[in-house]
Amino acid sequence: MNFDDTPQEAAFRQTARQWVEANAPKELHAELSKSSLGRIRLAKQDIVEVGKAWQKKKFEGNWACLHWPKEYGGRGATPIEKVIWQQEEGVYGKLTQPFQIGEGMCGPTVMAFGSEDAKRRYLPKLASGEEIWCQLFSEPSAGSDVAGLRTRAEKKGDNWVVNGQKIWTSGAHYSDYGLLIARTDPNVPKHKGLTMFFLDMKSPGVEVRPIRQANGMQEFNEVYFTDVVIPDSQRLGAVGEGWSVSLTTLMNERMSIGSRLATGVPEMFEFCSNLMLDGLAIDDPAVRSKLASWAAKSSGLKYTSYRTISALSKGERPGPENSIGKLVSGMMLQDIATYAMDLQGAAGVLTGNDEETVQGQFQQMLLSSPSMRIAGGTDEILRNIIAERVLGLPGDIRVDKDVPYNKIPTKGR
Repeated sequence: MNFDDTPQEAAFRQTARQWVEANAPKELHAELSKSSLGRIRLAKQDIVEVGKAWQKKKFEGNWACLHWPKEYGGRGATPIEKVIWQQEEGVYGKLTQPFQIGEGMCGPTVMAFGSEDAKRRYLPKLASGEEIWCQLFSEPSAGSDVAGLRTRAEKKGDNWVVNGQKIWTSGAHYSDYGLLIARTDPNVPKHKGLTMFFLDMKSPGVEVRPIRQANGMQEFNEVYFTDVVIPDSQRLGAVGEGWSVSLTTLMNERMSIGSRLATGVPEMFEFCSNLMLDGLAIDDPAVRSKLASWAAKSSGLKYTSYRTISALSKGERPGPENSIGKLVSGMMLQDIATYAMDLQGAAGVLTGNDEETVQGQFQQMLLSSPSMRIAGGTDEILRNIIAERVLGLPGDIRVDKDVPYNKIPTKGR
């Protein structure tokens, strides 16, 4: 691994640093710096509106979606330049949370499978912050088995009529467009009867119902489709090839989540350095043992990330590092929050915004952490990917592999 910037990378970093210094909303720096445990929430401003303003400013400065081709609203930057930008953008990158799904998952899928007209119409507006996208994959009955979905799309003339339900759709309540995978042929094996579309979230028949989470926020949604009409021009890829198209989306999703997920390690060290037990918590051997274990894992994640950066710098395609990063980070996030609340004792039942006593930080972290072990692929799925595609171990037995979808025994179809 090489941790040093090349002369060209150093020059790019300096340019990016100067632009951020001159344009970033510094009045939000302190608040954003405290938002690493769980979801981002601004006390007096709407994260969507603030995010749109920051995204627009980046677009005007040629820093939005900078790895995208110039004709689609990007900068045509190299992968390593994208990494350098993320490092220099720092905490202000949290402001673009509403656009992460569009930039990291939906945009690349449209770029790979959409028509040239669609790419030129939709991608620049996504990059500029004018339009927000969401991803309509998960369903109540399918769980982690995306190919087991039941939402149907039936061809009628030049259109498709969609009926069904999606769940856990992040940002659907403020999104303008969505990437939708639906079943178009129930008479073939489940992976072969899917087709990918994109649709206007304001289309007649689309109903979005926010889900109130345990941490009090409403970021996920149920989305219902009742006779929703989608033009065939908004199909991505061939009919029946939706699973192949979805792999592009899912690959980018895991990379995006894994590269930005906080673990809570710095906050935990600070917490233990100030918490009094029989003495300072950090002086307790049992606490120090836990901290040492998390520090070692955090260091491993850091240098695994550097390995990816080094590969990108050489123009190479990185390996499975991002899947490993998401798997380890998600587990650490939950473990650290649980242990912090154990140390707090009775105070662990409290929640609030008193940052001086750290009450509420780890409670929010614990309540949101299970979602990080599900979003973008559950721990079990990531372990299967690592086992089968990295270690070369035999794949799971799939008894429904060649069975037509409508012949698979199930309830309530």
